[in-house]
Amino acid sequence: MKFVPALLAATCLTAASAAAQTTDAPVAQQTDAAGEAASTTGDVTVTGSRIRRQDIAGVGPATVVSAEQIQNTGIVNVETLLQRLPANAGFAGNQTSAYWTGNGYGTAQVNLRGLGIKRTLVLLNNRRLVAGGTGANSSPDLNMIPVVALARTDVLKDGASAIYGADAMAGVVNLVTRTDYDGIGISARSGITERGDGGDYTIDLLVGERGSRGGILAAATYQKTEPVNMASRAPCSLAETTRGTLSCVNSASTIGGRAALPNGQQINFNQVPGGNGNFFEPYSAAKHNFNSNPFLYAVSPIERITTAVFGDYDLTDGVEAFGEFLYTHRKSNQIATPGTLRNLSISAANPTNPTGQNIVLVQRRLAEPGPRQFFQRTDTWQGTAGVRGKLVNDWAWEVTGAYGRNTAVDGSTNIANLQRVGYSLDTSRCSFAAGAAIPCADYLGFGDLTPQVLDYILFTSRDTGGNSLFSLTADLTGSLFRLPAGPVSFATGVTYRKEEGWRNPDPLTVAGIANTNQQSPISGATKAKEAYLELSVPVLANAPFVRSLTLDGAVRYSDYDLFGSDWNYKFSADWMVTEGLRFRGTYGTGFRVPNVPELFGGVSEGNLTTSDPCSRYGTSTNATLVANCRASGVPANYVQLGTTILTTVGGNQNLQPETSKSWTLGTVIQPRGIVPGLSLTADWFDIDIDGAIRAIPGSTKLAVCYNSANLSSPFCRDFTRSTLTGEITRLSAQPINTGRERMKGLDLGLVYAHTVGRLQLQVDVNATYLDEYVVEPFPGGAPIVFDGRIGGGNGGYPKWRGYGVATARQDGVSFTWSTQWIGKAQDFNAAPTAIGYRTPDIFYHNAQVAFEIDQRTRFQVGVDNLFDTQAPYIPSFTDGNTDTMTYDLLRRRFYVGVRTAF
Repeated sequence: MKFVPALLAATCLTAASAAAQTTDAPVAQQTDAAGEAASTTGDVTVTGSRIRRQDIAGVGPATVVSAEQIQNTGIVNVETLLQRLPANAGFAGNQTSAYWTGNGYGTAQVNLRGLGIKRTLVLLNNRRLVAGGTGANSSPDLNMIPVVALARTDVLKDGASAIYGADAMAGVVNLVTRTDYDGIGISARSGITERGDGGDYTIDLLVGERGSRGGILAAATYQKTEPVNMASRAPCSLAETTRGTLSCVNSASTIGGRAALPNGQQINFNQVPGGNGNFFEPYSAAKHNFNSNPFLYAVSPIERITTAVFGDYDLTDGVEAFGEFLYTHRKSNQIATPGTLRNLSISAANPTNPTGQNIVLVQRRLAEPGPRQFFQRTDTWQGTAGVRGKLVNDWAWEVTGAYGRNTAVDGSTNIANLQRVGYSLDTSRCSFAAGAAIPCADYLGFGDLTPQVLDYILFTSRDTGGNSLFSLTADLTGSLFRLPAGPVSFATGVTYRKEEGWRNPDPLTVAGIANTNQQSPISGATKAKEAYLELSVPVLANAPFVRSLTLDGAVRYSDYDLFGSDWNYKFSADWMVTEGLRFRGTYGTGFRVPNVPELFGGVSEGNLTTSDPCSRYGTSTNATLVANCRASGVPANYVQLGTTILTTVGGNQNLQPETSKSWTLGTVIQPRGIVPGLSLTADWFDIDIDGAIRAIPGSTKLAVCYNSANLSSPFCRDFTRSTLTGEITRLSAQPINTGRERMKGLDLGLVYAHTVGRLQLQVDVNATYLDEYVVEPFPGGAPIVFDGRIGGGNGGYPKWRGYGVATARQDGVSFTWSTQWIGKAQDFNAAPTAIGYRTPDIFYHNAQVAFEIDQRTRFQVGVDNLFDTQAPYIPSFTDGNTDTMTYDLLRRRFYVGVRTAF
């Protein structure tokens, strides 16, 4: 086997990669030499088109990140790579969020444009991947591909339903693997935060063998991340309790137990370990509330083994067989606050009740056994096999079949069996005698629950679930005939696809007697039969002011078993005025059917961070808010108890498909005669989604309701309040078909590559300006403004986002500086006078120095968040007093890495 020096594809990008780098979007490796290679090598297929071509610059706006750039920035997973890009926004699962939603615990996802993970299509080598998670999920796990096997990552920031089918409304992420490696390579990386926690470890292995008729490549990655406790970064949950002052506002679910007397007065029982078990006093939020942050993770631990095998073999001179196989095993864990018992009626006659009155135990934290331990174990695999070949002239064909399956087991410790809790309060059933089959429990006071009671009422839940994908595709490409400006090219094909999802919660959870998010079993499948046709017509070439003009068009027919048929189309134009000036534009339609979890997801309940607008409404100057809170019966001195509200989430079988229209208009400027190596791009985008499927967060629903005249918003029907305390007791956040979603903005890109003597300089900068993003919550309803907003469970939508990477290389030493820019934003729900209502511009700077010790070995050392930038306070935060989907909680961290090859 011959040696290839760049283990991570740093110097051995394929012809397809080189072509992509010089066209759709700038990347740090763009050079004139690469451009020349693109024009002289064979045809390639690129993201955003099925047609094989050489000149691919006009296909559509995209960001292309090469393997070398991944290596130079120290990134070890696709999740981190994509979430740094400015085209990513909003809400998506990641490891630094305490709550992973949608049964995707531990699953890494991408949310292009912030339009939702379900509207971003993730592909591997232009083919779909099975969804990942703990059952009935809507998106693949980005980290099921070993990064060491990637040649590049294409991010198409344009709707592509006519090219790829459903789910590509916001764009496409295409993970392109390499096939050129010949040798054995090993790399390792270790990192840790400045505070000594959050250690992460990665080991990669890459083995390749190429022969005259084909080759095989195998890659494997082992990753382990250690946890970071939330309290180490945010000691408590903060709120503005008095004007201009942030104070700890903890959960009203207390460890001693908060109870209501018949006259409405609230009391709290003993909270001192070993204290007087019969002690109680008037409830005080400042004195009795529970700090949840020590029972959450800022970074949750994950252990993952990811493997991949890619092979190809020439059966004949014109026919090639190929195959892919992926397998990932993942173990992930999260801790959660001890569970809470709610609304237990305890009579005056109960021996444990020292009040002499009938009481309702409103909330009691089961702190004696410690935090709940959530766990997930997932196995995901996908196999692909196919044959492809060439026909007469330049016609080529491919037939491919793929099957993927994801299975998971998840659950939690220290879950209360509510039926047994009830039995332990029923003195006709239970006994205080030692060894009783049903021990009587004393829930009034911390430490009064005996080990026997805890063993009786607590259990470990166990859920199972999974996803599967089966697809068959047949494609034909080539040229129909030649016009004066060039050949008319086409691509056509048919697809059959079946996607399934299922989830079987623990029987006690299904029965509703487990003190956890009540869930129902999920099981469903969708099937699609599709056919497409794509044409590329060169209209003019080598004419005045027209170096070339090409028009592309695509149409796709889709037939869904649950929703009938639909047509989607796309048109694009690519006008090269001169060698260094190009204009491009696209227009297309999109169609997305509700996926399995959206349709069939079991209804569940959980405590989600939510802001109640009626908290302290008596001091508000908003007349509509004040009148509505009074009309709801909320006391004028009402203060929200804690920061979470019990919220219902799950599926909705009444959902209908959503449709979209999108267009882009852009330019590419490469002034080679003035500034060689410089490339500038600008692309305006406009997306309009009708009947959009969206789960409106609870905080947003409440804000819209209480700011509507006379509580006229339909959202006012989605929650109820306690007539006793005024607090919200039920809140629904299930997905609905909203009226419309409209988004428009501008993508900007700059690439500069230059050599001065032996010094090589490369700069790659991308920025996105979000001009407008509004959601009509229901037809005719007042739009909810998302652009320039953040928090409230929605994620971040700042007006500006950016990411830049600069690398200087000389004599085997390279220095890379990368900066992520998150622009200013204002809180979705907070009052303009509130602390944190407006966030500042945030910059995260990262640096790396790498040394090529010899031709085989490379050593690197780096630091992320170099200036230890702290995440800003967000009033309607998700976790850690900020928006963990947007900002970095870990602060400064360091890493070292080494690679070698044989």
